[in-house]
Amino acid sequence: MASIFGHGMVGYTLVKVANKQNLKWLLWAAVFSTILPDFDVLSFNLGIAYGDPLGHRGFTHSIVFALIWALSLMFTLGRNNKVIWFLVIFISTMSHGILDAMTSGGKGVGFFIPFNNDRFFFPFQDIRVSPIGIGKFISERGIQVILSEFKYIFLPCFIILAVRFLVVKFKKGTN
Repeated sequence: MASIFGHGMVGYTLVKVANKQNLKWLLWAAVFSTILPDFDVLSFNLGIAYGDPLGHRGFTHSIVFALIWALSLMFTLGRNNKVIWFLVIFISTMSHGILDAMTSGGKGVGFFIPFNNDRFFFPFQDIRVSPIGIGKFISERGIQVILSEFKYIFLPCFIILAVRFLVVKFKKGTN
């Protein structure tokens, strides 16, 4: 898995690109939604095997889960911005599995659970897999994770945010 920092940066970027208003709750919900799928690590404590549909990188990393979660937040918190809420939360939640499928470790991502229990990786797997737990993250391996995330997540997000900033500034200058 990518770290919570890499996942969170994607949610932040999505909100800043998609949202013309200052909806702080959407920002919090999007960042939380990028991290939520990893709550499945609790399954280890319940004796659920990694490869089980409810195991790590299973159902909570699936398209169905992202759809259910996005619809739930859209109807409960979206109010006047339902389409923006749905799209941002759905993409934020899905981004988690997408990033995990680009990491160098694990057993793949169950994108199609509950219809297909197979796990998938993308051909590009250069994001270093993050260790589970703060103690293990504060290490040489954690530094390697942050460096790979900087290259493959943070830098692209910064470029997207910079382009958005320049487009908005240009539009204001031409009005």
